[in-house]
Amino acid sequence: MQRLLALKVLSKNPTNLPNTNSSFQSIHSTSLLSRPKTNPTHLHTPPIHQSPHFFSPYTTCSNSWQSPNTIFKKIYGFLSNPSLAKGLLKDSLLKGPSKCLVDSRVRLLRAQFPRNFHYKPPFNFRSRQAWFRRLTTDGVLLGLIMANVAVFILWQIADSRFMMKNFMISLDNVRSGRLHTIITSAFSHNETGHILSNMIGLYFFGKHLGQAFGPAFLLKLYLSGAVAGSAFYLVHKAYEASSSKDKGLWSIDPSRTPGLGASGAVNAIMLLDIFLFPKNTIYLEFIIPVPAFLVGLLIIGHDMWRVSQGDTKVSGAAHLGGAVVAAVAWAGIRRGRF
Repeated sequence: MQRLLALKVLSKNPTNLPNTNSSFQSIHSTSLLSRPKTNPTHLHTPPIHQSPHFFSPYTTCSNSWQSPNTIFKKIYGFLSNPSLAKGLLKDSLLKGPSKCLVDSRVRLLRAQFPRNFHYKPPFNFRSRQAWFRRLTTDGVLLGLIMANVAVFILWQIADSRFMMKNFMISLDNVRSGRLHTIITSAFSHNETGHILSNMIGLYFFGKHLGQAFGPAFLLKLYLSGAVAGSAFYLVHKAYEASSSKDKGLWSIDPSRTPGLGASGAVNAIMLLDIFLFPKNTIYLEFIIPVPAFLVGLLIIGHDMWRVSQGDTKVSGAAHLGGAVVAAVAWAGIRRGRF
């Protein structure tokens, strides 16, 4: 401490100094230990022309501004005489508001990038929403119909065992780990009449719903009906399998009975349109006009009768799965959730 005080006294009387030492000259010339008293209102900051990549001593904190010449001399004095580190650290460019240092670092980072630079992440998490906005009702309907037709063609040319394992729903397939059949079975048809009836219902009822609620809603409704139809089919077959253990060795194992078709998905679309517009007129076989609500009652009643009778050709359980999806969607629309 006494040495630092002595240095302070000597710095005020330069004539008492011995032969000039570079460190003492730098301390005297910059007046490290005493800052000149100037009126802040008359403080003049001359323009500084620097490369944008260098640190600028002039920040938004005008009270802590120091000229480049002063900063460089302080650094030189510190390097030439390390014993003065304590004094330099006490009143040097390291002393100052932290906000100024933060602003300077921000300026340095900004200078390294052009103003028109925009960071593009490798994966845009909003791309899925943007893709849904570009969909159209006709595009969704055309895509669904083409997918069903493509699988129908596969049934004609591909190996039947491969198709049964990957495009038919059954308890055996699910237990074997082929969970994708829950979706793929809803795009699978191997009979012409089956695919024609489903695609006609999908087009006319799906077009009406797509125009009312959008193509994204239509696509989600189809996939939801497909999953629910497969789930109801599996539950029904599991119930039949548990109740048929005492029927003998010659009975058909329900767990191995496969199913296919878009009936559950199409049923969800048809019944939702009927629930929303029950007073519309539907032409059965394109000829007989029938109120929509009567058609809905006929569809649901017939499917329930099929389940009770154990129909092995048409799965009423899968159709009822689509009806449940339609009922849930109808309730959500009534509450304003869609």
